[in-house]
Amino acid sequence: MTGLKRETKETTISLEIDAGGGPIDVETDEVFVTHMVETFARYAGLGLKLRATGDMKHHLMEDVAITLGLALKEEVPAEAERYGSATVPMDDALVRAAIDLGGRAWYEGTLPSDLWEHFLQAFADNLGATLHVVVDRGRDRHHVVEAAIKATGLAVRQAVRRREGGSVFSTKGSVKLEWTEEEL
Repeated sequence: MTGLKRETKETTISLEIDAGGGPIDVETDEVFVTHMVETFARYAGLGLKLRATGDMKHHLMEDVAITLGLALKEEVPAEAERYGSATVPMDDALVRAAIDLGGRAWYEGTLPSDLWEHFLQAFADNLGATLHVVVDRGRDRHHVVEAAIKATGLAVRQAVRRREGGSVFSTKGSVKLEWTEEEL
């Protein structure tokens, strides 16, 4: 389990996350944001406790996504499957998501909401993941966004799962970083 607190003049976020699963308890200032973060955690198979307040919806969503990405990054095992993809139908909407947890941050999406597009980009950037979200069809913005969050969650569920045999799924092996304060 990883815990993270993030405070700015605009938001206060506290989060506990467990990639192994567990209860989900989310409270934010925005009902739809709460619903989508709960939905993401459920579909991703995560245990999650989140408390978030903010001065405006944009700041709240961005900072929740940043904190969620940073905390989940700490939970991903070196032996993770690394890749995941899913397609989710929701009434009129059909949305696909594919993710690579290989450490290269990139987001491509086509959501009909700039706020949710920004949410997924901030999440991918801070997770260090490549995330592609493709909307194949959909008229209702709520359905499209929710299908995108569900598909992303299902893709994350696959990607964070430990590989059988404990091997690292990369041609370069595991990446080792060592932070130093010495001059090189």
